[in-house]
Amino acid sequence: MQIQNVSSRFGRRWLGYLARHVRNAAGDQRGVAAAEFAILVPLLSLMVVSVTDIGLALYRKMQVENAAQAGAQYAIARGFDTSGIANAVASATSATNITASPPPVQFCGCPTSAGVSATSCGTVCTGGAPAGTYTTVSAQATYYTIIDYQIVAATYTYTAQSTTRLQ
Repeated sequence: MQIQNVSSRFGRRWLGYLARHVRNAAGDQRGVAAAEFAILVPLLSLMVVSVTDIGLALYRKMQVENAAQAGAQYAIARGFDTSGIANAVASATSATNITASPPPVQFCGCPTSAGVSATSCGTVCTGGAPAGTYTTVSAQATYYTIIDYQIVAATYTYTAQSTTRLQ
C-alpha cells in the first residue's frame, strides 16, 4: 500500500505541475508574433518571387516587341537587307537570345482595313494607287521562369511581328 500511496502523490504533483504550466502557457503571448511570422514567410516569399517572375516575363515580351520594331526601322532607313535586319533585331535590346525568326520577308501588297494583303508587284490597288513594297520583321525569344511552379509552364516563347512599307 505504501508504494501506491507514494506513486499517487507523485502523480498528483506531476499532474498539478503540468496543469499549471499549461495554464501559464495558454496565457503567455511571448513568441506568438515570431511563430506567425515563421508560418507566413514562405507564403510571402513565394508571392515576391512570383510577382518578380511575372514582371520579368512582361519585360521580355516588351523586349521582343521592341526588337521587331527596331528591325522594321532598320529596313526603312537602310532598305531590305536580311542579315542587317536580323542583326538589328538581335542587337536592339540587352537580351542575348532574341532572334529574327522567321527571317524577314519582302513582298508587294495593298493596304486594306485589316492590314496589308499580298499582291504581285505592279498591281493597281483599290483606290488607284500602285502596290507598295513591304517588309515583315519577326522577333522571337524564350523566357524561362525563375522557379518551376508545377501548375504553369516553365518556359514561354514570345514572338512579335512588325510590317512596314518600304516604297
